[in-house]
Amino acid sequence: MELFAQRLKTLRIEKQVTQRAIANYLDITDTAYGFYEQGKNYPNMDILIKLADYFEVSLDYLVGRSEERK
Repeated sequence: MELFAQRLKTLRIEKQVTQRAIANYLDITDTAYGFYEQGKNYPNMDILIKLADYFEVSLDYLVGRSEERK
């Protein structure tokens, strides 16, 4: 889960968007999204897919199973 949290934060910073903007896109609270980046919580499959689509990366990359973004 640590690698997921790190990658999520890195991708957000690279895209230059706020946690609030992504939380709004996902239709979740700012706090819920913040917990993903802190490694305190893990999203369900629907949210994971939306995140991968938003950041244009594969699910495997997002969850740390691959080093290739696509």
